[in-house]
Amino acid sequence: MGYNKKVSAVLTTGVAALALSTSIQAAGPGKLDVASTFNRNIFIGEGAVRFAKELETVTDGKVKLDVHDPGDLVPAFEVFNSVSSGAIPAGWDWIGYWAGTVPVTNLYGALPFGPTPEAFMSWMWAGDGTKILQSAYDQYNVKVLPCFISPQETGGWYNKEINSIEDFKGLRMRISGLGAKVLNKFGASTQLIPGGEIYLALERGRIDATEFSVPQVDQLMGFDEIAKYYYFPGWHQSASWFSFLINKDVWNQYDDATKAKFETACRATLQWSMAEAPAEQMRVVHKLEAKGVQVKRFPDSVLKELHKGWDEVREEEMKNNPLFKQAYESLMEHTKLVNDWYQLQAIPKE
Repeated sequence: MGYNKKVSAVLTTGVAALALSTSIQAAGPGKLDVASTFNRNIFIGEGAVRFAKELETVTDGKVKLDVHDPGDLVPAFEVFNSVSSGAIPAGWDWIGYWAGTVPVTNLYGALPFGPTPEAFMSWMWAGDGTKILQSAYDQYNVKVLPCFISPQETGGWYNKEINSIEDFKGLRMRISGLGAKVLNKFGASTQLIPGGEIYLALERGRIDATEFSVPQVDQLMGFDEIAKYYYFPGWHQSASWFSFLINKDVWNQYDDATKAKFETACRATLQWSMAEAPAEQMRVVHKLEAKGVQVKRFPDSVLKELHKGWDEVREEEMKNNPLFKQAYESLMEHTKLVNDWYQLQAIPKE
């Protein structure tokens, strides 16, 4: 081989090696520790495990997530700040936990008298939902992927019947987000307690009532052992969004193709959550009834008063938080299109 050919071969090899090195670097970390706000053995925490499996599949095993239970890496309520600072690379959450830092997340986590999960999902991925949420997270150096939605939650567990709106006066209840603000208007004392601490708080009388999740999750929490009444509907939370969080400095290490695979895994997890949940909730409700739990509905008169309270809270939120106003109006406009379509297609019942 001549000198020029040798130089050419060396240069070609060097360029190829550099391209390979750049490609490997662009692919980002092959493994990420993920701090979850929920235990992996309950449905809402299982979503993180499912997402990890989907991501490993679509990346041919090149990106793996090691999902940790609350407290293993950081306490549940410190996940967002820890991802933001880079103390941990990634997290799995219920979006509403961060309302104290990012107020608009109240809308995504627990919107009273809101749209169905189907309409909410449509807005999130085919409307402005994710765009608005990401705009709020940008200043915290956090990339968000909404990957899991649970159906309408329950109205909660009580040890006394709720027959009128006055029954909320003085009630100490674990409830989060905007629903808590509504109940405060009717004299309830509300507080946010991490999921793993609710049972003990209820058992020891620190609280009189609690809401947490859907029946599929609640049954594993043991609330039926210490509360007599299980109320519906979940007026305070028409749908609940859970998400994968990743520090943007870490996220930006991935090339566009790998980022797209994260989104593909996210959408697959979302589809799984929507397919898995609805029928299973009624199976669990029937099991709880067989164990002696009294499943009840709030009286219509109570729901009407709660709706009035929500109207007040909503107006306050829209006045004080321009991004909340933007998100709420966008969501309602999108939801109307979805509802009008189904109404147009409705077939009268015999």
